[in-house]
Amino acid sequence: MFKELNPLLHSELRLAVMSILISVEEADFLFIREKTGATAGNISVQIEKLREAGYIEVTKGFLGKRTRTACKITKKGVDAFEEYVEALKSYLEIKGK
Repeated sequence: MFKELNPLLHSELRLAVMSILISVEEADFLFIREKTGATAGNISVQIEKLREAGYIEVTKGFLGKRTRTACKITKKGVDAFEEYVEALKSYLEIKGK
């Protein structure tokens, strides 16, 4: 029947962040903020949740004199994202029958 949807990825903003990261090698905080339209504070919280789950790696450094936070999806994150998409498809398949 229905596959369980990963509650960590079922959040709109976390799903958006993962969708961005699955299509790029890495993305910095400003890029993610621009693409999602979310506030810096909200993005920070969601990125931390994804990092704690092991779905993304976060590196902090400097670009010139400015701080730079970069995010990269991990193998565990790719697997979780793909499982989420497959689970979502199971909902669509039943609707089409």
